[in-house]
Amino acid sequence: MTTDAPTGGQPEGSVEMDTDHITTSTRDPGAMRDQFEQWLGATLPPGSRPRVLALTSPESNGMSSETLLVDAAWTEDGTEVTRRLVARVEPPATDYPVFTTYDLDMQFRVIRLVSEHTDVPVPATHWYEPDPTVLGGAFFVMDRVDGLVPPDVMPYTFGDNWVFDATDDARRTIQDSAVRTMAGIHSITPADHDLGFLEIDQPGATALERNLNHWKAYLEWVVGDERSSLLDDCFAWLTDHLPRDASADALSWGDGRIGNMMFRDNHVVAVLDWEMAAVAPPEVDLGWMCYLHLFFQDLAVQLGAPGLPDMFRPADVRATYTAASGQEPGDLTWHIAYAAMRHGVIMRRVTERSIHFGEAERPDDIDALIIHRDTLAGMLDGSYWKGVAL
Repeated sequence: MTTDAPTGGQPEGSVEMDTDHITTSTRDPGAMRDQFEQWLGATLPPGSRPRVLALTSPESNGMSSETLLVDAAWTEDGTEVTRRLVARVEPPATDYPVFTTYDLDMQFRVIRLVSEHTDVPVPATHWYEPDPTVLGGAFFVMDRVDGLVPPDVMPYTFGDNWVFDATDDARRTIQDSAVRTMAGIHSITPADHDLGFLEIDQPGATALERNLNHWKAYLEWVVGDERSSLLDDCFAWLTDHLPRDASADALSWGDGRIGNMMFRDNHVVAVLDWEMAAVAPPEVDLGWMCYLHLFFQDLAVQLGAPGLPDMFRPADVRATYTAASGQEPGDLTWHIAYAAMRHGVIMRRVTERSIHFGEAERPDDIDALIIHRDTLAGMLDGSYWKGVAL
């Protein structure tokens, strides 16, 4: 989930956060190492004698589910083997979580579904543990995959990273591989697979309406009694302009962006972070993919950098997706706005989380908590779309 704010300055009018130290977890890695080793001993077959060689929580850890990198060794058939693992752990409620719930079982099931029924590259999954007493939250374990991830801090659009420094052709390969991967995910549909566990429990005649109502409920949870007139206007606009040309429902990744993908030789080798998975029209994912690049691109331009204006232009994404899936998506304008407006609620929660941990100061203007507030206003009045290649 995109929850990282860029360093090196802030757009005018937004809250400045201490991004040199953003609290992502308050857990003790040393204690978690011992706990994980004990759990492995109870989970593996008798005589495995597991040892945790190393357990770290990377500094780039997001502020949603916590990621642990684990090097472990145990005995299989009389021979010691070493495994490089990743554990995704539900965050504790005391860490001011970004989302209301974290369904690790759902994520585990989705990854297995994608692995079994598509060619989309995902890490091999091993175990799901629902008992929160083991590591302080439910978790699942999967293989670690080697590859490069486009950075969020500083965002890859700001320069001095492998995406920015690549050739135009290499960046187009990155983009096309990401879009084709998205098409592969969408090949899983409710018509062919049981996706009932991903259906959103909200009112609505369509999956898209239920998806929108889910995010309206999230908005209510985030703002509480301190409403945002900007976000209220955004969700009223989304309701009034609900599209009628969306494609048939499919498995929706939910957080589809290159920052949640690993690459080797500019091709996707792993798709990560499935906590926002649901059933929705493919355009929901495509809008998110386009907007999350626009978000980083707009930040770069606002802070005086050229950015990467030729990446993830909606018209190019549509063309690649149509060729890969054989299905032409509907107009993406509403879906890009939907992504930006959902991200606005998330960014408010993220900024309030930084205030909670003393890493930012609460502003007088509540909408200053939203780093891209000017973008949202421009989408509402129409001025933003003049610079977007739809």
